[in-house]
Amino acid sequence: MQRIALIFVTGVLTMVFWAGCGAKSEEEYEKPALYWYQKMMKKIASGNLEKADNIFTSLESEHISSPLIPQAMLILMQAHIDNEEYLLANFYLEEYMKRYGSFKNRELAEFIQIKAAFYGLHSPQRDQKLISDTLIRARNYIVTYPKGEFTPMVHTMEVRLEMTRFLLNEKIARLYDRRDKPKAAAIYRKRNEASWIKADDIEPPSGGWFGWLFE
Repeated sequence: MQRIALIFVTGVLTMVFWAGCGAKSEEEYEKPALYWYQKMMKKIASGNLEKADNIFTSLESEHISSPLIPQAMLILMQAHIDNEEYLLANFYLEEYMKRYGSFKNRELAEFIQIKAAFYGLHSPQRDQKLISDTLIRARNYIVTYPKGEFTPMVHTMEVRLEMTRFLLNEKIARLYDRRDKPKAAAIYRKRNEASWIKADDIEPPSGGWFGWLFE
């Protein structure tokens, strides 16, 4: 009986020991930059972006000047875009542009920023400010890079956003009409008069705003 008890206690202590070793193994530090980069890529490939973000923090903390950092930031940004986590994607993009935003790579970075904002739209009614801000960015981009590789795509997004805003203004104006507030309705229709989009140019969405905006 004593022998059985001893085996049991030994087994429990062994499990505790290995559990402790496993916990400690997660607390890694002082690793080469390539080690952190490769580990981050594995986490991205498995879909664990939260862990990938944490690993990037280790890479950045231990190797602040590593040439792998800008590449890692762009990869994480794209991974978060693919996962529809646009706020996190924009965070990495903003940091990238602050540190590495030369004119050459700024064109691509700004395009991705506009694209992330565009695909981050879910409801025109709730995202009116985001629509306006993204339109401003798109127009500035077209002026800055008139012959850029991504300018045609930015122009397409600009047109879709302008049409969305036009339809939204008309929708709000009709709502004020029903509430017998003609002055308020006139304000929104006046905004549409200043737009280069005309009502005849737009076919209103029949299957919901979200799908229509990205078609």
